[in-house]
Amino acid sequence: MKYYLIVGEASGDLHASRLMKELKKKDRAAEFRFFGGDLMKEQGGELVKHYKELAYMGFVPVLLHLRTILRNMNFCKRDVLEWNPDVLILVDYPGFNLSIAKYVHMYSKIPVYYYISPKIWAWKEYRIKNIRRDVNELFSILPFEVDFFEGKHHYPIHYVGNPTLDEVEDYRQNNKVDFARFVSDNGLSGKPVLALLAGSRKQEIKDNLALMVEAVSVFESEYEPVLAAAPNIEPEFYASVLEGRGIKVLYGQTYRMLNHACVALVTSGTATLETAIFRVPQVVCYYTACGRVVSFLRRHLLKVKFVSLVNLIAGREVVRELVADGMTVRNIRRELIRILPGGEGRDMMLRGYEDMVVRLGDTGAPVKAAEMMVRLLERK
Repeated sequence: MKYYLIVGEASGDLHASRLMKELKKKDRAAEFRFFGGDLMKEQGGELVKHYKELAYMGFVPVLLHLRTILRNMNFCKRDVLEWNPDVLILVDYPGFNLSIAKYVHMYSKIPVYYYISPKIWAWKEYRIKNIRRDVNELFSILPFEVDFFEGKHHYPIHYVGNPTLDEVEDYRQNNKVDFARFVSDNGLSGKPVLALLAGSRKQEIKDNLALMVEAVSVFESEYEPVLAAAPNIEPEFYASVLEGRGIKVLYGQTYRMLNHACVALVTSGTATLETAIFRVPQVVCYYTACGRVVSFLRRHLLKVKFVSLVNLIAGREVVRELVADGMTVRNIRRELIRILPGGEGRDMMLRGYEDMVVRLGDTGAPVKAAEMMVRLLERK
């Protein structure tokens, strides 16, 4: 069968590549065409556009690149119909993907499957109407989404487990390199690692990284800050933000760094979940301009109490979230002291991680999703 996939960022590339790997096992004749990334390309098929050409975030960046976004969207719509796949598989990235789903549903009989469902429970809940109309099958990786979609909106979904569990577990089983080797390979000092994960988009990095670096400067006598670089961000950009601070920047080693990290500062996103599964205590940092306004809007417009996946899955505050005007150098330092070795909040956070992992369920999400997709397509 022919599978057309669309992702818009690095985490989607990772999840989709693992799904493709399992689809090939279930369907020996599988053909792939996709908007994606390097990991998907490794699985075979044709990479039509790289997600680096799609990743714009925030009102101003989207407005500045609106013509490019619309041009990519129109090209994608035509390309899907011309290739005429047996199924279109969308991965997160709702602003782009729901528009594609609407077009494909309107002008073809190609079934639309959504893997990693849009997070409409947090924002833009009205999109349930689009999903109900344009999406044939919805595959969820977050356990609380079952109650939201099925309980609240009576829209049936498939909960397949969370692929991040598989990704971290696979890494641990296949990578036994010790801390000393990690240090020597990267020219580190040998001090305990204080991991910095500042997001995957330029605006996120620009907003968060400088504050993170300033906050950890007082801990550098005992800990070494190390930054996990996003694969789509060029080194020159990090250099401009860091301004010669001497922070080590590592590409392609996020899991390796987390495997050896003592503590982490993490910009909200999939990275918060990855950090928790590696059992690294963390502070969630998400600065935005006009912080007080954003904090007000968050309290009154967001449908959920938390922004991090860790807390959302656990159903309570496991990790401290410093968002908008709450993210200050002083607050970051105070929270780090709580969760560094010897801090009063460290063990409590680690126990919360264990509760969260139990809620996620078993590993095997991409296997389950691939099996369901092939079975559903064969029936039709």
